[in-house]
Amino acid sequence: MKSLPILVVGGGISGITAAVEAAEVGAEVILVEKEPTLGGRVAQLRYYFPKLCPPTCGLEINYRRIKSNPKIKVYTLSEVIEISGEIGNYKVKIKTKPRYINDNCTACGECEKVCEGERVSDFDFGLKKTKAIYLPYPMAFPLKYVLDKEALAPGDLERIISACKYNAIEPDMKEQILEFEVSAIIWATGWKPYDASKLDILGYGKFSNVITNMQMERLASPWGPTGGQILRPSDKTFPKKVAFVQCAGSRDENHLPYCSYICCLASLKQSLYLAEKNQEAEALIFYIDIRTPGRYEKFLKRVQEEARIHFIKGKVAKIEEDPETKDLIVTAEDILSGKKIHERVNMVVLALGMQPSIAGINISGLKIDENGFVISDEGIIGCGCAKMPLDVMTSNETATGAALKAIQTILRR
Repeated sequence: MKSLPILVVGGGISGITAAVEAAEVGAEVILVEKEPTLGGRVAQLRYYFPKLCPPTCGLEINYRRIKSNPKIKVYTLSEVIEISGEIGNYKVKIKTKPRYINDNCTACGECEKVCEGERVSDFDFGLKKTKAIYLPYPMAFPLKYVLDKEALAPGDLERIISACKYNAIEPDMKEQILEFEVSAIIWATGWKPYDASKLDILGYGKFSNVITNMQMERLASPWGPTGGQILRPSDKTFPKKVAFVQCAGSRDENHLPYCSYICCLASLKQSLYLAEKNQEAEALIFYIDIRTPGRYEKFLKRVQEEARIHFIKGKVAKIEEDPETKDLIVTAEDILSGKKIHERVNMVVLALGMQPSIAGINISGLKIDENGFVISDEGIIGCGCAKMPLDVMTSNETATGAALKAIQTILRR
């Protein structure tokens, strides 16, 4: 009897790793991703630590492995809505949204040139707009455009269809419900930044120069909204003095009660982004504890040597704006000196906590804990940041382990 395939839910670095590891030892794999492209959070980064590799370093080789392996079937714009059955024989329902673009697309870009309608870019966390027909990012996989019909301007659809030489535009595509039988499920849906608007005292959404750490990644990215130039939103100038507010939403019973693990490292990394652009740039890190476990101590030392960085032990109590300059005044208690301090900075970066992407979503048949992290069992195996807050390296390790457990499930049946 032929074994049923393994379902991998989530096409970020963890899901991609699990899929290729399982497929390369002979398992059939169905890889499902809710966004129009694979890559997840890693695709949105400038670098990931500790080696400061660009996303292409980890993703390109895995995309190639997927392309060359017929055992992997990829479904983008797709979400699991129901799981039933038992270990070795799960029945899964998947909702697939229409892309309105078929496989004829060559990503030539002619459609985009004639499109007038615009949409806010979720990939860039609202820092720029794209056309209504767009390529998610230059290294997108699959390398196909996506059409947001709601963002079309009058006459756009006709112009787009006329501009496409390959008959790739299908405006009548419909949403589908797909059903699969699978032997095991690897859950790799990753994380989302905590909602910064819930942190009232930190001024996000109120002051233009208060941004999140993921927005900082997009500013630093060469294919980001500013072409890799770190510019503060209010006047598009380089911020020479930046405050990083740690544990923004983490380690707080009113928000996320747990430590998000990578926030300290992310702010240290972003301090290096500033130093790369201007050696005189200053980074002020307001922290509870600086957590750089294991080999990341070396990364901390590197940052201290290469960046102008000042550590202030204390939680930020208030952020105010100078209405004339749009600079920000950060008020905090410096615990080590026992003094209340007021620091004027050009920009504030909130090191937001990592929240599971499925937090607040009820999926029939999936077990989660009180914070939204997946509870693994023998047949449904969580990995990466769907399991707990993790860095890229450890996410990949858990993904490989999940692939091994899923294969063992097949062999035991």
